[in-house]
Amino acid sequence: MPKWWGWIAPVIIVLVVLSFIPLAMIYYARSSRSPEPKPSIIPDMDNQPKYRAQASNPLFTDQRAMRPPVAGTVARGMLATDTHLYLGVVGEQWAEGFPPELEIDASFMARGQERYDIFCATCHGLDGDGNGMISQRAEQLAEGTWIAPLSYHTPTVRERPVGHIYNTITSGIRTMPAYGTQVPVEDRWAIVAYVRALQLSQYASLSDVPAEQREALKLQAEALPPDGTADQEEAAGGEEASTDAATEPDAEGGGQDG
Repeated sequence: MPKWWGWIAPVIIVLVVLSFIPLAMIYYARSSRSPEPKPSIIPDMDNQPKYRAQASNPLFTDQRAMRPPVAGTVARGMLATDTHLYLGVVGEQWAEGFPPELEIDASFMARGQERYDIFCATCHGLDGDGNGMISQRAEQLAEGTWIAPLSYHTPTVRERPVGHIYNTITSGIRTMPAYGTQVPVEDRWAIVAYVRALQLSQYASLSDVPAEQREALKLQAEALPPDGTADQEEAAGGEEASTDAATEPDAEGGGQDG
């Protein structure tokens, strides 16, 4: 063998072994965990000073790193310029109709009923008569501080425009709190639509019934006893029969104990 092979062979072996060191370091860096940042040859913007949520920041007077929105600012795309939709106002008057961008259909009414049952029925009742469970409980306590909610079926409420009812839900009225922060705009209008349906259910006329169903409704009305007199006579007859049975002597005992 050449004379130089005796010293170059160990050098080659050492270089091959050393070549595995970078690979081992990369594997260790990729597989291990450490609270310290990973070493970075070209850091660029890998590591930046920052504040985590709910952390303190001595730069501000209130020491809070999380800053509240600046008063008077509006997020992009959230500028409520449509007064009819967002305020229930057309010009300087309460809106008499619903915003044109809303489609008042069966699904919209169903959504209004669902939201009404959650947010409104507890005080106003499922039928809107103002006798919900909270109102009933407050009257039972008789503390003298409860003001019963108005029934939707009073002339005062029935004559209110839909924009007025929408504003009541949004901003509250008298002792009723505002629900504008809890109920989205479209859901508020859905509740208004359902309130109108409740009012119509108590004051509907034959002209409100679809033409194809009016004849069947007339036949049902004709089959009912006028003014419920038949029901009253039947009830009176039942009471008389009960009285006679109570006073009739028993066949075996000669009468009932008083």
